[in-house]
Amino acid sequence: MNANAGAPHTFDVVVIGSGPAGQKAAIQSAKAGKRVAVIERDRQVGGSCVHTGTIPSKSLREHALRQRVRHVDLMDEPIQSLLDGVGDTVAAHDAYMTAQLERNHIVLLRGRASFVSSHELAMRRIDGSETTVRAGVVIIASGSRPRTPSHLGIDHEHVLDSDSILSLAYLPRSLLVLGGGVIASEYAAMFAALGCKVTQADQHDQPLSFLDPELTTFYLDELRRNGGEYIPGAEAIATKWDGISQVRTQFKDGRSILSDKVLVALGRVANVDGLKLDAAGIALTSRGHIQVNDSLETTARGVYAAGDVVGPPALASVSMEQGRRAACHALGLLVPSDPVSRLPSGVYTIPEIATVGLDEDGARRHFGGALVGRARFEEIARGQINGCQRGILKLIADPGGRRVVGVHIAGDGATELVHIGQLGLAAELDVDAYVDNVFNFPTMAEAYRIAALDIVKQRGRVTSSETVADVLSAVL
Repeated sequence: MNANAGAPHTFDVVVIGSGPAGQKAAIQSAKAGKRVAVIERDRQVGGSCVHTGTIPSKSLREHALRQRVRHVDLMDEPIQSLLDGVGDTVAAHDAYMTAQLERNHIVLLRGRASFVSSHELAMRRIDGSETTVRAGVVIIASGSRPRTPSHLGIDHEHVLDSDSILSLAYLPRSLLVLGGGVIASEYAAMFAALGCKVTQADQHDQPLSFLDPELTTFYLDELRRNGGEYIPGAEAIATKWDGISQVRTQFKDGRSILSDKVLVALGRVANVDGLKLDAAGIALTSRGHIQVNDSLETTARGVYAAGDVVGPPALASVSMEQGRRAACHALGLLVPSDPVSRLPSGVYTIPEIATVGLDEDGARRHFGGALVGRARFEEIARGQINGCQRGILKLIADPGGRRVVGVHIAGDGATELVHIGQLGLAAELDVDAYVDNVFNFPTMAEAYRIAALDIVKQRGRVTSSETVADVLSAVL
């Protein structure tokens, strides 16, 4: 349903942004019987997740996975051919989301919003006309955009950001990736698997520093297997295209690197420019994100925020849940306690990495110790059948080896496998539950049983003369 009249519009709930957080906030509010509007400044709904982020990048990743199996030289292949079909996928998803808004009688307002007061917005349409929108509840879900340091000269042709990297005409022979976070590491892994000579450089000693160190080591090993390298302690201070074919990147320590292209992936910034948050009394954090409390309410009563605009973890899945929860809190609906420790994290490197719950160091700090069970994919029949022997699943348990408090996986299918552990944490399953339940054979999910048996062995239920594989064979 579109609203085009010039008169002020009044709703129960107004959501700014139609990305993962905004869409779920709007749907939840509509399901509660409220009159809802979504203000979207772009031509399409869905935000960067659909149009420049998750869907396009994961489509490229699928091609990289297939190339890894086929060993095909793609250097002369137009990059758009590697994204074949992604336009149709994005268009279909856009149509689905638009229809979902209409089906729930949510008004879609096209334009840019700015606060006049905490519950009144001015909206400028594409044609320059303005209207006023009022609501008892406002939910800000305006998302984020790539951080573009001015000294790195991003021109979207030779020096690119994570939005423009997929607009390349051809795969570069060499690519320098600046950054060590999720986006930088995902693209470094993808382009390395596609056959590019990838160099990843960052100020930190390790990429993906928030992960369990064993998983970080796994990522670096796989990057090197695909011909890439990681340079630690490297702060880029300037880039310069030579006017012919290459970009020279200068680093603070005096070194320089020549590459066909440079990807600057040094984080993202919240889309708050132009919202005039001061007019509503909405405060920002020191990092420029909207400040919210545990209920996702901002410093302005009745105004909430969700998704990338409130900062990490900035995952689409988390943004969706934050949008839903913000709407529930705002409307006084029952919301289960926030399962922060049960939010899964997926990193779509090649292979994938996924985690949920406490890591080994976190468990040791929290409980004063931990038992860790490991299952290596080379031990699993399905891994041998699939040719996916490189990988590991770690179960983290309390010092007594009874309660599972974390799951950490690196390897093909990790982002799917992690949900078994996520539901296990939610149900507070103990280690023995993973031993006593039956897993289909052959499956990658058997890794949970092998890792659980590893913990059982450490707490003394398996004799020292028996191996975990021996016990597993007896159980099967």
